[in-house]
Amino acid sequence: MVRIRVLVVDDHRIFAESLAAALAAEPDVEVLAAGSGPAALRCLERAAAEGRRFDVLLVDADLGGTMPGARPATPVRDTDEDRLVDGISLVTGVRTAHPGVRTVVLAEKDDPQRAALALQAGASGWVAKDCSLSRLLTVIRGVLRDETHLPAALLTGVLRELTAARKHRTESERLVESLTPREREVLRCMVAGLGRKAVAERLFLSPHTVRTHMQNVLGKLGVHSTLAAVALARRAGVGPVDLGTPGGRLGAEETHSA
Repeated sequence: MVRIRVLVVDDHRIFAESLAAALAAEPDVEVLAAGSGPAALRCLERAAAEGRRFDVLLVDADLGGTMPGARPATPVRDTDEDRLVDGISLVTGVRTAHPGVRTVVLAEKDDPQRAALALQAGASGWVAKDCSLSRLLTVIRGVLRDETHLPAALLTGVLRELTAARKHRTESERLVESLTPREREVLRCMVAGLGRKAVAERLFLSPHTVRTHMQNVLGKLGVHSTLAAVALARRAGVGPVDLGTPGGRLGAEETHSA
């Protein structure tokens, strides 16, 4: 019999372990529980290395104690690894690193905006925590058939949110396209969370030049803070700069002219 491997991720350990135990009672389900995003990522990596990949990830929407639409204020700490990993961010990371794993978000209440964010991040389903075990099992088996599962009461609201998101994305993309190549590179550094000094070192620019570029980026995007610029960049699909790759020759040349 083919067994479905499920990983439950919730920082309320009693809930995570209780749910894991309930699911494990099914003859075709094998379950593990993780208490944080970093722990979940390590479980996925270890399972992949052993050739025993997980099929479905059940992720707490409020992982790390985040507020709706926000990232955690402090890193989620798990043993020796600190990372900013909330529920939606974990879904995004899993989609990128483990595309074969289906993710289902578990939520305390139905929220069209957050459900839409989860779907955009790559989730295959959104389930209320007070649903029945049989309903959850139906969703787990359904997402493995490439189905998308949402509560009927959320459909209209989620469609409205996705339509609005597409409109905002188009507007954001237009604003990002107004940036010069260097300004877009600075914006990607901002998305990666780099401060002015770190950007200057990475791109071989003077801090004064970086400050000017950052001010130009904010002005062209029509925002007044780095956080707002990063949010707009993400809507436009702008990802963070690869921190493993040093700045290029263009930056070195600009240093001499700064």
